Amino acid sequence: MSTDRLAGETPPEQEAAPGTADAQTPDDPTAPEDPTAPRNDAMAPGPDATAPEQATAPDTDTTTPEHATAPDTDTDTTAPEGSSAGAADATVPVSEPAPAASGAGDRAPGSGAARETAVPASGKATADALAAAVRAVESGERTAASFFNDTPRPAPRPTRQAAPAARPREDRPDTTGRAPQQGAPPGPAAPEAARPGTAPDAGRPAGPPVTDTGAMGPAAAPAPAGPAPAPRPSVATAPGIEGVRQVLTAGGAPQALAEPAAEVLGERAAEALREDPWQLLGVPGVRPEQADGFARALLGPACGPGDERRAQALVGWLLEQAAVAGHSALEAAALRAALAQRSVPDPDEALQTAIADGAVLVFQDAIEEPGRARPATGDDEDEEQPVRILLGLDRFAMAEESVADGLARLLNTFEAVAGPERHTAADAGEPGGDTAASKPTTAEPADADRSPAAEGAGAPAPDAGDTGAAADADDTAAPRPVRPSAAAWEAAAAAAPSPSAAELIRATAHSGLVAHTGAEAARAEPAALIAAARSLGLRAFGATHTENGHRRLAADLAASTPEAAAASGDPGAAAVTVSGLLSGRQGPGRDADGALALDLLVVLDAPQLDLETAALLVESLTDGTRLVLSGDPGVLWSAGPGRLFADLLAARFCPQVASRTPDFGPIGELVSGIGIGELSQVEAPGKEVVIVPARDAGEAVHRTVQLVADSVPRALGVPAEQTQVITVGHGGAAGTRALNAALKERLSPGPGRFGGFDPGDRVAYAPAPGRTVPGTVTGADASGLHLDCDGTAAVVPREQVAAGAVRHGWALTAHQAAGMRWPAAVVVLPGDAAGGLTRAWVYTAFSRGERHLSVVQGVDQALPRAIAEVPVKERTTRLRTLLRDSVQSAEEPPAAG
Repeated sequence: MSTDRLAGETPPEQEAAPGTADAQTPDDPTAPEDPTAPRNDAMAPGPDATAPEQATAPDTDTTTPEHATAPDTDTDTTAPEGSSAGAADATVPVSEPAPAASGAGDRAPGSGAARETAVPASGKATADALAAAVRAVESGERTAASFFNDTPRPAPRPTRQAAPAARPREDRPDTTGRAPQQGAPPGPAAPEAARPGTAPDAGRPAGPPVTDTGAMGPAAAPAPAGPAPAPRPSVATAPGIEGVRQVLTAGGAPQALAEPAAEVLGERAAEALREDPWQLLGVPGVRPEQADGFARALLGPACGPGDERRAQALVGWLLEQAAVAGHSALEAAALRAALAQRSVPDPDEALQTAIADGAVLVFQDAIEEPGRARPATGDDEDEEQPVRILLGLDRFAMAEESVADGLARLLNTFEAVAGPERHTAADAGEPGGDTAASKPTTAEPADADRSPAAEGAGAPAPDAGDTGAAADADDTAAPRPVRPSAAAWEAAAAAAPSPSAAELIRATAHSGLVAHTGAEAARAEPAALIAAARSLGLRAFGATHTENGHRRLAADLAASTPEAAAASGDPGAAAVTVSGLLSGRQGPGRDADGALALDLLVVLDAPQLDLETAALLVESLTDGTRLVLSGDPGVLWSAGPGRLFADLLAARFCPQVASRTPDFGPIGELVSGIGIGELSQVEAPGKEVVIVPARDAGEAVHRTVQLVADSVPRALGVPAEQTQVITVGHGGAAGTRALNAALKERLSPGPGRFGGFDPGDRVAYAPAPGRTVPGTVTGADASGLHLDCDGTAAVVPREQVAAGAVRHGWALTAHQAAGMRWPAAVVVLPGDAAGGLTRAWVYTAFSRGERHLSVVQGVDQALPRAIAEVPVKERTTRLRTLLRDSVQSAEEPPAAG
């Protein structure tokens, strides 16, 4: 996954995904028997602390091999020691259930997608039974059917303080204006609000109801595994943030953690930390060994590794770390192994409690066996597929299921146009969907750009070129829906600039959801679709991941067919960014129901869509809207959890259009070969591709500065400000920190009087996790650091600058660079990064240069080996199964009676 967590998110290099070979205690691979013993570590306030060079601080850019993860997560290390792919690549044995017997996997269809079974539990007895059942399923002693169908529902468990990591995210504003489903905090007992066009899903997982039965009630929690804390003198806690600082000081933690702790834990943060010191793990950047030291300082010698509060905090923290690495869930065996590695004496007991409290949800996921056909409806129950048991946090489960439900809704509510059979090579049909004859419509050009925009949620991020659909609220009358005829769509396809563009137009005419794949040159095809749709009178828009992509899409729209461009007015007005569209700062705004006021949305850079953003986006589309997801399947996946685009393609859930438009030139030829696992030599008469050998990291930095400052400008005429350096991670002798320091010294020397920055410095600003906005420092004052981000002024508050939201930007990681391109790119591959290279990382990095690519090569034969043998770092997700189950449910005949 990603990740470059620049603004307070816990980075993946601090902790390999639970269950992997790299998931070790940082300082001792054997995991100390008592991790709560006093340590000499000093806690820092999070990523990019003010003293990142201190080895004892929880620096987000550690370079020790124990913390190393693969570069496709853009770790802050250049010395990975193996894959940290997650549970799928775990050295811990994964579940291998025996073939299930009767009843396993029975599903009731709901809202277009059959949900996986979630198992809430509440009492101690049921928690024991759940854990035992999980082990039995994994060992083959029991079937998944007996686990999921025969589990009795116990009495509610008394209220307790849940681990902070299990809390739903509350930092995303409700931008839909409708009943909250993803944005509202989904409490364990809160019923889910039905979205338009769907019925509430009876199969959706939810935590158990929580009632206050008292600590000594019949379902009271067992005593902690560790010794009870010894009585300590009561200390009055000051109110507000001062109280948090007081508790942190008492526990030996830096006061700089006070504001992040208050933000995570709420108004009672001070009391919560005194009652449960391990809740400090919910603060970004804090590691388990540091939370252990904090707890020992507050609780004294009674604090031990078996404390139930510690175990529960670790369960949530491990699942959060897995999400940072891209996983939306983990296998039960992997999570148990990770807890044991953290010296939890009884991992099963810890999981039992987490499940009983509703902090963790349990799912069964069908295991795909090569050559095994999916069981047909009515087949013998004994032939059902085996399953694996997955554990996940509520917010990621809800986001994944919201995406699956929303995509199914778009397919099922689409009204197909009447006409002759479409001529497309789309290789999947549309499940469901009503067929209705549409009358030929004479439409005027789309006028969606004048529709009102909703109020932006939160502080504005620097997305240049706001298309500003802010008109008078009086003009909110919804226009009559335009439904072009089949003949009109066919005429638009016939006028398309390429066969692939024509195929995409035809597929979109006949389906509510289409997946389009292709490289950089293929981006002209979605642009042709948008222009054609607008010429037919549809409110069509294209959304990109970055402002850089927004500018490229606007250029492609302007270069579309002259007829379509003339009919649609200003073609560039149809280009927006995903963040700008959701906030209302760009695009058509929202209708009276809170849905985006459009008829067709084309999302480019679809591989960069994480689950939570995708859920917000899909929920913002009204029934009958056409959605096209377009992207290059060879690039790195999203910075957040999930692999939405890859799962959608693998599930064959909707029509797919594969572009036949190649990327030309030496760089295009090189990248195309990498995409199929080959690293070949290409002819580059114009020095489009240059390989520069480097013996060590120091030489790699020297060669990089030489290329950016001298060689590329002199040989190709590309100035230094248009050349982007891309490397494996932030830390290390040839990471972004070292490279940016050397490049600043050469290109923009200065004392760094504005928090380490000077006017003219190139920077990378992260307004939100997973988003990187390049910019240039223009100054600073009491309000913060002033940036020019592609022509848009932005002010970053001082506290955000101190928290690491702004870094120098001459050098970026591949994940930060995804979705952007520059005239020239210099890719740095230091020797100590060889073990973590993947085909996806190399493909992404090498494809960022438009005219020139220089590769500072220090990994020798590890580069072609990674391209040929290590396609990606896998992620554990549920979306593919959810989508396939949705199709299977839609195909099942209704029950008789």
